[in-house]
Amino acid sequence: MPIAVYVLGLSIFAQGTSELMLAGLLPELATGLQVSIPQAGLLISAFALGMLVGAPVLAVVTLTWSRRTALLLFLAAFALTHVAGALTPNYTVLLITRVVGAFVYAGFWSVAAVTVVALVPSTMRARAMSVVTGGLTIATIVGLPLGTVLGQHLGWRSAFWTVAGLCVLAMAGVLATVPGDRPDPATAPRLADELRVLINARLWLAFDTTALVTATILVVFSYLAPLLTQTTGLPASVLPGVLALYGLGSFIGITVGGRFADALPFHTLFISITGLVVLSGLLAITASNPALAIAVIALLGGFGFAANPALNARVFSLAGNAPTLATATNFSAFNVGITVGPWLGGLAIDAGAGYPALGWIAVATGLTALATVLLAAFLPVSSPDLADRDATDRNPRAA
Repeated sequence: MPIAVYVLGLSIFAQGTSELMLAGLLPELATGLQVSIPQAGLLISAFALGMLVGAPVLAVVTLTWSRRTALLLFLAAFALTHVAGALTPNYTVLLITRVVGAFVYAGFWSVAAVTVVALVPSTMRARAMSVVTGGLTIATIVGLPLGTVLGQHLGWRSAFWTVAGLCVLAMAGVLATVPGDRPDPATAPRLADELRVLINARLWLAFDTTALVTATILVVFSYLAPLLTQTTGLPASVLPGVLALYGLGSFIGITVGGRFADALPFHTLFISITGLVVLSGLLAITASNPALAIAVIALLGGFGFAANPALNARVFSLAGNAPTLATATNFSAFNVGITVGPWLGGLAIDAGAGYPALGWIAVATGLTALATVLLAAFLPVSSPDLADRDATDRNPRAA
């Protein structure tokens, strides 16, 4: 695996810490900005909205750019939004910086994914992407608990300053390892080819699956801090440890999922989504039991992130030789889920349903995601190469 792949994973860790840390900072943010917890939760949705728009827009804008230049510009802009966010006392200004930061973060994801695809053989794409996405799981294990500790002891602004510093370090790594050549005009991606790939029903089903799986994870994850303190009855000092367990489960899940997603995408998705559905229902029932709730939360991280490599592998397979816009659209689909999950959870909380109801919402979105996987598995296949792969996935004996 080229070292640049690991550097990109560490860059995602730096930015992913910001994406995730608000789940552990909602009480501090709500108090410091004098807003309700659901309003503070909207900062998570705002970040997702920025990524939703940023991924396809910046993927098109940077089609002919040097990938290293694009990555460095995105990291620099992301760091600056966190400096601005750390300095502002205003909720609206913080909301705007979250949207802008997410916009360039989405661009980084899109360019990083295409860079990875170009650096490794086609049979290692999902595994390489699991390394890059693994940066997000490390952010869950280390960055999220660290942000929570910083927020509890030094104020939530200290977490924003830390993210800005991590991005500067990531820039040094990208500068040292990612090739700086501009694409050859003869082989550079063409927008017409990228758009043509999107005329594919199976690809849009894959996007639907991505959005629904992500919403299933985020509807619970976004409100873990208040759920654990108000329903489970855990002290705030325990939250970093529980969040670290969730992150450890995520790391194990994405590592295992990355091993199987290239060859068995449908099997990987079916098992991981089924696990999410069952565990979400269990959390709704056992949220008031500390031992059971903690165990279920750790397993939710594992099954949720196990799906991630397969979600990416499906899109790479379907996009063929024009993956840039399809990959960016898939990142937008991730962020549709990140937007919808906290929003649905906030609606339930505002309606007085209580935090355990989040588990039942996740059951509903998870079952819908499972339906899209089953539908995609039995749709006609137009590409011979994809037909071979799908046939192998549906029949393990063929492998």
